[in-house]
Amino acid sequence: MGTKGRDIVGMDIDELLKILNKAFADEWLAYYQYWLGAKIIKGPMKGEVEAELLEHAGEELGHAEMIAKRIITLGGVPLTNPEYWMKETTCGYEEPTSEFVLDLLHQNIEAEQCAIAVYKKLAEMTQGKDPLTYFMALQIMSDEVDHEEELQALLEDLEFMMMKK
Repeated sequence: MGTKGRDIVGMDIDELLKILNKAFADEWLAYYQYWLGAKIIKGPMKGEVEAELLEHAGEELGHAEMIAKRIITLGGVPLTNPEYWMKETTCGYEEPTSEFVLDLLHQNIEAEQCAIAVYKKLAEMTQGKDPLTYFMALQIMSDEVDHEEELQALLEDLEFMMMKK
């Protein structure tokens, strides 16, 4: 933990660490939701959607790593037990109740919308107070916006294709 790295934060670091650990839990759960969805998916455009879900899973795992590094830099400890993820999550984990591609797309779009809201709030909270966390939140939020757009484009293509039949 760098002393100067903590000194530049103009807010309650313990509160920030709690919020970052919630985001850390969200990212691990998002990773699993995407990864599992890619494994069980069935239906039209399965290949395209599966590839997108796996790509997003990898990016969510990368977000978890970014957040873990920031938590450690601030002198905290990332959640050490996966059991804590469900207790601390903001966006939660929605177990796939259907393997159908349309249902999985809708489920993951909703998850991305929650993530966008989480990182928007984190960016607003840290703007002008913690530049490193602020820029990290902006980067992750940008990725989550891209994910939502990509999933919605696949959903639109699939819905259009199904209308044509």
